[in-house]
Amino acid sequence: MSTKRNQDEDTKPVKKHASYWAMGLLLSMKDPELFIKEDDAVVVIKDKYPKAQYHFLVLPKENITSLVKVTKEHLQLLKHMNKVGQDIAESYPNSVFKLGYHAQPSMSRLHLHVISDDFNSTCLKTKKHWNTFTTDFFLPSSKVISEVEMQGKITPVTNDKIKKLMDTPLKCHKCSFLAKNMPTLKSHILVHLKKFI
Repeated sequence: MSTKRNQDEDTKPVKKHASYWAMGLLLSMKDPELFIKEDDAVVVIKDKYPKAQYHFLVLPKENITSLVKVTKEHLQLLKHMNKVGQDIAESYPNSVFKLGYHAQPSMSRLHLHVISDDFNSTCLKTKKHWNTFTTDFFLPSSKVISEVEMQGKITPVTNDKIKKLMDTPLKCHKCSFLAKNMPTLKSHILVHLKKFI
């Protein structure tokens, strides 16, 4: 009996946590420690678990859950989010930035990643983390805007393709180096960073 009770107790918080995690961006938008700036249309925050030295999120105030909910009516908003992201990137002239969306985000609320390409962060720990920013899982903002302009929506990436992208071997985003694990890759990345110090 006690064993079953413990199993039930272990199971219930996981569901609650999963839901909380998915909705976490709504709370982060109101967190003064993460807040950067806002205007009439968007809020900019620091990513709570940054995957690089500089990692920001641009979120619309309009309740849009994900890219698949975007239509041509949101085109100006997407362009505005991109412009806000570019402005942030330009305020760090010594860093190179990527602006884009995850093909299958884990968090509920449309959000544009504005991330420096050093990927030098203790929060970047897993192969999944790496591949979400360095493969075609990361959809460049400019391509998203072009697709919405031409098609009026974003075509979802299939689950099969998502799996293939997540299974992509660990490869340096600056050269052809293939790493056997994350510690090896992160050590290698430092070689590229030192060139700019």
